[in-house]
Amino acid sequence: MPHKMSVTEKPIPKPRYCNMVYPQGGDSQSLPTWKTYLYQLQKEAPKPKKIVSTRAVPQRPTFYGNEYHGNITREEAEQLLCEQEGSYLVRKSDRAPDAYTLAIRFDGITKNFKLYYDGLHYVGEKRFETVEQLVADGLIHFYVESRAADYIASLSNESNYAESPYLAYSVKKKRLQQGKKTIVNRRIDFVDGNLIESTNEPQDLTTDLEVDLSSMVSDFEKPHVFKTTNFMGLHWCDFCANFMWGLIAQGVKCQDCGFEAHKKCSEKVPNDCMPDMKHVKSLFGADLTTVVKAHQTPIPVVVEKCVKEIEQRGLNVEGLYRVAGLHDDVEEIRMAFDKDTETADISSSKYEDINTITSVLKLYFRLLPIPLVTFEAYKIIIDGFKQPGSSDEEKTKSLKDGVAALPTANAQTLKYLLAHLVRVTEKKSKNMMGAPNLAIVFAPTLMRSPESLGDPMKGLLYAALEQKAIEMMLTQYKEIFLK
Repeated sequence: MPHKMSVTEKPIPKPRYCNMVYPQGGDSQSLPTWKTYLYQLQKEAPKPKKIVSTRAVPQRPTFYGNEYHGNITREEAEQLLCEQEGSYLVRKSDRAPDAYTLAIRFDGITKNFKLYYDGLHYVGEKRFETVEQLVADGLIHFYVESRAADYIASLSNESNYAESPYLAYSVKKKRLQQGKKTIVNRRIDFVDGNLIESTNEPQDLTTDLEVDLSSMVSDFEKPHVFKTTNFMGLHWCDFCANFMWGLIAQGVKCQDCGFEAHKKCSEKVPNDCMPDMKHVKSLFGADLTTVVKAHQTPIPVVVEKCVKEIEQRGLNVEGLYRVAGLHDDVEEIRMAFDKDTETADISSSKYEDINTITSVLKLYFRLLPIPLVTFEAYKIIIDGFKQPGSSDEEKTKSLKDGVAALPTANAQTLKYLLAHLVRVTEKKSKNMMGAPNLAIVFAPTLMRSPESLGDPMKGLLYAALEQKAIEMMLTQYKEIFLK
């Protein structure tokens, strides 16, 4: 029997480092090499050995092969398995009809598990196409977790996130983004609600009105979106640098940045996700902070491009934002943005009707998984508006408090959008869209009651308050956003 190794006999190896020098004169940063101890243990794990039934078995289930031995006792199964490490068989359970037991030999002991089939074989949460795959995965876990129990228990506790592979590569990514001190593709700021943008020409970025947005956006707080994943091939944890053992569901992966980790390690990771659009399926319907961090822009590019186009040729159009554009054109633009955000063409030469562009902008906000005015901010605002006899000053304060509770990306995008809508209201003599009209259009797009998720009728009860809130954001824009 292989010797069980304790952590005192095999201390957790400290990661080795190699030096990497960043361009633009950045400091060198050490990157850890991957730790292979658990990988070696997986290689040593016993392989599954099927015990084939040598007799005809009546009423064999179609989803089992000759590993099925029918109605044999636990003692008989023990005798068949006793001589081979990793051997296994399936027998009919004597505890319930139509129930089956998987018996596996490991470390001189026969382990029995209730076996299920629903198109795939399983004894726990993991599903496998064959019983052999299930057993192979089980043997790996038995072996690794019995030989390195103390080591595994201390993985996330002993690891230093400041020295983790993910953080090391994240620092590199940030420095590459921030390293070019005189060149930036897009710079935006707000002055009294107006958009300030520079050209692509190299300039000094230290003026009061212009900022290097790549550095600012990189610091937005963004939680990882972890999902249990079946990793193909060999994968190591980006948190502790240790191997992720097993055949399937070995760990979790962030859907926005690709961070891979043991499930336990993922619980220690701070909210510093650096999304990459190659991991984000589409622009429409993606988390707002994810989009701005992936594109390194303070507001989503689709919002910026649509607002610019509308202001260039649509502010005087009657019924702006109230009249819907052609559905097919809206969908065509949506797909163009999802395919390549930067090159999507929404110019008048391609889409003459400005209502198509306004519909695209509204669709973007409507498809956000969390509304632009988040549920936390919504509660603060609506609680202030539904108080009997509350004054305009009190309502304005609740709006300011709600905006302050927004994530940075949401707050900046809301400020940018409302500054644009204020400019729309300044042309209301021509477009017929004053603050009350725009509030009717945008309230259900920007705000959603958490209670409406389970009961849409409850959402209707707050519709008037939502409209009043958006209307006051427009009429009191400077008080709310610029003071």
